[in-house]
Amino acid sequence: MRAESPGPQHEWLDADAGPVVRPYTLTGGRVRPPVDGFDLLAFVLSTSVESTGVPGLQPEHRRLVELARRPKAVADLAADLDLAVGVVRVLLGDLLAHGFVAVHRPPATAYLPDDNILKAVVSGLRAL
Repeated sequence: MRAESPGPQHEWLDADAGPVVRPYTLTGGRVRPPVDGFDLLAFVLSTSVESTGVPGLQPEHRRLVELARRPKAVADLAADLDLAVGVVRVLLGDLLAHGFVAVHRPPATAYLPDDNILKAVVSGLRAL
């Protein structure tokens, strides 16, 4: 016989859903990373520093370090962990502050096309 879980029951929540953890629980209520924000296209790479046995690191922190053994974009890490990008940014900020990951930001675009060029491209696509 299965024990009922405490708290209110919801029709969208069933036994197959598993434990439900609100995203802010993973970040300790924080919504901003302790360091500068991470661009979605920034690549994250684990450093050689070992993260096992470090107090305060959650399983999600350790999973991020594992996933970033090879360079991976912030957006891809969020997708792989099935977490909101904001949560992953906060967790990555923790890891960056402890030296467990390095962030490589994409180069800034040196040239943005003129609005007239973009309008001409759109017109050409519509003509197809």
